[in-house]
Amino acid sequence: MPHVLRSRVRALPAPFSGPQRSRSLVDAEALAVLHRAAQVLLDNLDGLTSSLVAELREQEPAYRAMIEADPSGVWQEVHLSLRHSIESMIRPREMREAARLISRRIGASRAEQGVPLDALLHAFRLGGAMAWQGLVDETARRHPEDMRLLVHVAADVWTFVDEHCRLVAEAYHQTERQLAWRRENRVRLMTGALLDGTTRITDLPEVAATLALPEAGRYAVVAVSPGAPAVHAPPALPAGTRAMWHASGDGELAIVLLDADPDTDWHPGGRGYPVADGNVGTDGPWAANGHPDTDSHARTARNADTAGHPHTAGHPAAGGSPGTGSRPGADGSRDMDRQPGAEVEHGGLARPEPPLRTRTGAPTTPAELAARLDVPPGVRVGISPVVTGLAAVGEARGYAEIALRACPRDGGVVLLDEHLPAALVVTSPNLGRALADRVLGPLGCIDPADRELLVETLTAWLRSDGSAQRAAKLLYCHRNTVLNRLRRFEQLTGRSLSRPSDVVEVSLALTAARLLTT
Repeated sequence: MPHVLRSRVRALPAPFSGPQRSRSLVDAEALAVLHRAAQVLLDNLDGLTSSLVAELREQEPAYRAMIEADPSGVWQEVHLSLRHSIESMIRPREMREAARLISRRIGASRAEQGVPLDALLHAFRLGGAMAWQGLVDETARRHPEDMRLLVHVAADVWTFVDEHCRLVAEAYHQTERQLAWRRENRVRLMTGALLDGTTRITDLPEVAATLALPEAGRYAVVAVSPGAPAVHAPPALPAGTRAMWHASGDGELAIVLLDADPDTDWHPGGRGYPVADGNVGTDGPWAANGHPDTDSHARTARNADTAGHPHTAGHPAAGGSPGTGSRPGADGSRDMDRQPGAEVEHGGLARPEPPLRTRTGAPTTPAELAARLDVPPGVRVGISPVVTGLAAVGEARGYAEIALRACPRDGGVVLLDEHLPAALVVTSPNLGRALADRVLGPLGCIDPADRELLVETLTAWLRSDGSAQRAAKLLYCHRNTVLNRLRRFEQLTGRSLSRPSDVVEVSLALTAARLLTT
């Protein structure tokens, strides 16, 4: 049996090495032909460089512009790339990495210059084609019998070209990512500085250009705090709105550019609001005659009259006709719910109120912005008044955060202009709690359900401008039930809802209890 095994082993054919030796000889001869032709190209490198630059100027618009701007710089770059590439064909071990480094450097520099990648790859493939054609022409002219050998290295040459195209593309994309990160980081830092109010005045033109925002534009700041952990997206702004979002520690902030539309943004003198003659007022956003929400002034005056005049309808201690919700005018007429186009008294002057309009472009006022915001459930949003100029964005950010603190805990949108009493409470929380304890503290002696019912009734009555009739509709009860509850509140707290100062304290106390109670 052993002799059988040995015979079988001896019977196995020996490895066939003849063709491999022949193939090795062919490859060596082909490489010799390649090296010889490549050396000729290297000796005539200036001519090859000039030819390639001329072709790029003719065929590639992106390179044409570069050549016209810096012909010497482009020629030197092409010359350097061709020299390293051809030398790496002759001495691959010594020059391969240097050639790769040059290609990566070109890809990165062209990305920084904004040259299209397609143009760059076209230039490299065109250079490879011209180099290969030069190898073929040189071999055919001087050694035509070696043309058959040059075919054996054609795949290697084009593999080399493809490799360097890949290296160029990788470097280009990497640089693009780095540039994008730098731009994003620069925008983030600039936006944060505007919101912090730390931008230097001398830097504002550069900031405006980088963020594509007008330096003297009209802005509002939106502060967003998610009310639920599942909510991650900020509110959707109206279509066409130009805004810069910025992540803060407690939520999101947005600098919103408001369209300039004097027809819907009439304002008599407040800072950042165009006045009737087109100038910008400087009295500040909280000036008595410069509040951006003139309609809220009218409502405040109506509420004060309703609470302060014994003959006012709806007052529980007046004995008049509760629930009409009107107030006497100077001529004895009643100021009922105003309609668009009605005249509004403001600062002793009468002006026609502009008619309501539906807009489809970017909002022009914070109120329009708030009305058109798409706010997810549970998200809290605070919106600042209008400010003029990027330099005032930091001030607007503070107002927006105050408005956010005045927003209900279950979500919603608060315009600071329309919630100034609540803003006063949240900016002085200790005083707000003290006021709530002083005014509403006596209600602690009654049953919690009764206390909640009295607070709910009083809140509805204040929201109804002191009208028991309208409050009864909100509460789904009879008007007399509302009056009885209000009288009980007066008895428990010692407050009189016919005294304006008491009504102010009660309103602020309710606001403090709602916003500051944990």
